[in-house]
Amino acid sequence: MTWVMAIMLFLTILAAALGLGTRQSARALERQLAGRLTVQVVEGSPVVRDALAARTLAVLRALPDVRRATAVDRAELARLLEPWLGSAGADTDLPVPAMIDVDLASGADPDRIVAAVRRIGPASRVDRHQRWMSPVSGFLDTLTWLALGLVVLMLTATAAVVVLAARAGLETHRATIEVMHMLGSTDVQVARLFQRRIALDAAIGGAAGSAAALAMLVFLGTRLAALGSELLGGITLGAGDWAVLVLLPVAFVVLAMAAARMTIVGALRQSL
Repeated sequence: MTWVMAIMLFLTILAAALGLGTRQSARALERQLAGRLTVQVVEGSPVVRDALAARTLAVLRALPDVRRATAVDRAELARLLEPWLGSAGADTDLPVPAMIDVDLASGADPDRIVAAVRRIGPASRVDRHQRWMSPVSGFLDTLTWLALGLVVLMLTATAAVVVLAARAGLETHRATIEVMHMLGSTDVQVARLFQRRIALDAAIGGAAGSAAALAMLVFLGTRLAALGSELLGGITLGAGDWAVLVLLPVAFVVLAMAAARMTIVGALRQSL
């Protein structure tokens, strides 16, 4: 029973941490991308393109919905295009669109930004970061729900293990329980003995499983931080998340006690 509880709680804490971490990552990603746009000024003539880009930048900076608008340097664009175009990306005659990064103010309407850009250059395009990253957000949401399902599955399996252990103990000590009944013990008093023993096993196993799981989480956290990835770096746990993980062993012990009590009392009443 002790080892079973340790393994169950170890897996449950890892699954819960996965769900909480991916939820935090999805929220951080949504906050970062919800208010970001990229404007592409598309024009074949470099002179006309630069003029349209300057006008667009001036208009964007004057809008109250825009918190910050910055033109992307031509050298930076050439560096980004180098893996596909090689040194030709730095050619001034190459019709590369002018790029403007836009950060929106809180509560801003992106449609107003799109309308303002289109009035200056009908061929200009506005890319919403949130739109092309929505599949990633959807995948993170799926992972969160999957982790929640695993936690529920582990809780159910733990309750089933406790029920089996309680029934096995009841059958093993059937003769002793009959003597206790003849001496005046009630079903609730007998159930408390099983409940106390299972609670002790669950507490010892839960402490071992929790310690191993928390050590694993700390190790994985250091490995994620070493990757330097902004997306994976967002998989962090807040103070509330750590509180949930710490309370999981307590919930396991309470669940084991409740399952043992209901199993023993129900079995004893049926045998009367």
